[in-house]
Amino acid sequence: MDIEVAKTLGMAIAVGLGVIGPGIGLGILVGKALEAIGRNPDAAGQITSTMFIGIAVTDALAIFALVIGFIIKFT
Repeated sequence: MDIEVAKTLGMAIAVGLGVIGPGIGLGILVGKALEAIGRNPDAAGQITSTMFIGIAVTDALAIFALVIGFIIKFT
């Protein structure tokens, strides 16, 4: 196996596995936020702002996985 093929395969595995968790987490996060808004519509503003903070933190994990993938590929 050529080294470039191994690097590409390593990047694909690292990024693929690294985004599964945040993807599932985002789905659960948004689903629970919509459920909470449905139960208490008066708190929609506070729930939405907290949801966006959670989305930003969860997205950071996916971006870290992408960065690690690029480090594997180009070093």
